[in-house]
Amino acid sequence: MIDKLDFLLALAREKHFGRAAESCGVTQPTLSAGIKQLEDTLGVLLVNRGSRFQSFTQEGERVLDWARRIVGDTRAMRDEVRALKRGDLVGHLRIAVIPTALAMVSALTTPYRAKHPGVRFTILSRTSVETLRQLENLEVDAGITYLDNEPLGRVRTVPLYSEAYCLLTAAESPLGHREKVTWAEVGHIPLCLLTPDMQNRRIIDSLLAQAGHEHLAPTLESNSMIVLFSHIRTRQWATVMPIRLVETLGLDEVTRAIPIVEPTAIHTIGLVVPNRDVTSPLAAALITEALEVAVTLEPR
Repeated sequence: MIDKLDFLLALAREKHFGRAAESCGVTQPTLSAGIKQLEDTLGVLLVNRGSRFQSFTQEGERVLDWARRIVGDTRAMRDEVRALKRGDLVGHLRIAVIPTALAMVSALTTPYRAKHPGVRFTILSRTSVETLRQLENLEVDAGITYLDNEPLGRVRTVPLYSEAYCLLTAAESPLGHREKVTWAEVGHIPLCLLTPDMQNRRIIDSLLAQAGHEHLAPTLESNSMIVLFSHIRTRQWATVMPIRLVETLGLDEVTRAIPIVEPTAIHTIGLVVPNRDVTSPLAAALITEALEVAVTLEPR
């Protein structure tokens, strides 16, 4: 039964029978037959099919909810049995992280690994929407994302730190001598920003719109903060970045980070894990570590 529920989850992720089969390491006929056997067992149609995948039926959506719980609990059980057998945690933690928080992940993973050296990590850069979708579909075990700006769904959250914003620009630029700037002033200079699918960009767009700069077009867009930061280093560009990220990346002598006020915007970044009755030992240890790390990442 578990393998067939895995097939269903893969189909929910991929929306394509062939890709779902490939992700499960089976042939397409095997995956299709497994889902058909699940339908026969439950006595309902789960998937609307034509020559290709179309959608899940209403019953299929409910079975998907159960599949996520059952498969998630099964993985948690396996992790716990392995931990009991070894006397310590062992396994693989997959964490999806929004780009603005990537630089602080080591504050969480480093002390975690010091306590549990048998655990290995995969850190994935994802948008906030992708983070929650992959968490729901069991593609990742945890996420680090915004907690207070858009709906999160069925997750448990641990606040880590607050994100405030600054203008990153060359010292000799028109605003480079200022001690603080307003969002209205920031909207008058050419900016390079994250792409519109990023929640950070949606936050910045909203703040600029409130200051009278609706539909502002950046001179450069990227889904990577490193790309933006490298352009700032040329002294020919300006951007808006979280203050904590700038502190982590560091400044050279010709670049200034200037706090943006009016309004002073602050958003909360935190850990998100599935909100289940049974939490895997790996995720439970991550929650414990996040609670400890949060104390060191309090707003400055």
